[in-house]
Amino acid sequence: MAEPRSRNPLELRPANQRGAARLAAVQALYQMDVGRQSLEDTLSQFSAVHTAREIEGEEYLPADADFFRQILTGVIRAQTDIDPAIDNALIDGWPIARIDATLRAVLRAGAFELLRRRDIPARVVITEYVDVAKAFYAEDATRMVNAVLDKLAKDAGRDDEEKR
Repeated sequence: MAEPRSRNPLELRPANQRGAARLAAVQALYQMDVGRQSLEDTLSQFSAVHTAREIEGEEYLPADADFFRQILTGVIRAQTDIDPAIDNALIDGWPIARIDATLRAVLRAGAFELLRRRDIPARVVITEYVDVAKAFYAEDATRMVNAVLDKLAKDAGRDDEEKR
């Protein structure tokens, strides 16, 4: 059976559970940042919501709950390393604190995967988070996400993965 088409930018390519987990993690990080919600409360709330579901008549794949948890807890635990790395990748005069909360969540989740999940190719991480950004922003912001994550990958020594 063919996968149902969705209006979700993540599903322009075949939908996957990790992609759904990335989107859910960005939403959860945003909620934690803006709403000052605890990690435990956020994990509990999102695990109940992001299971297999139907929205407006369209079937969505369930988010990979374990991967969602890894991203969320990883960002929180490594935030003291992640935020300075993002600051270094941003243009001068635009520290992470000046970035919109949703964009900050996208960059933090992407940075976590680039810095701490070397088992996932950098090009996959960058593409996935650019797609997540497309769910919330126009082209300028998605280009910025691409540029920042690309710089983070290069700074972490992950720019030559394709050549190996």
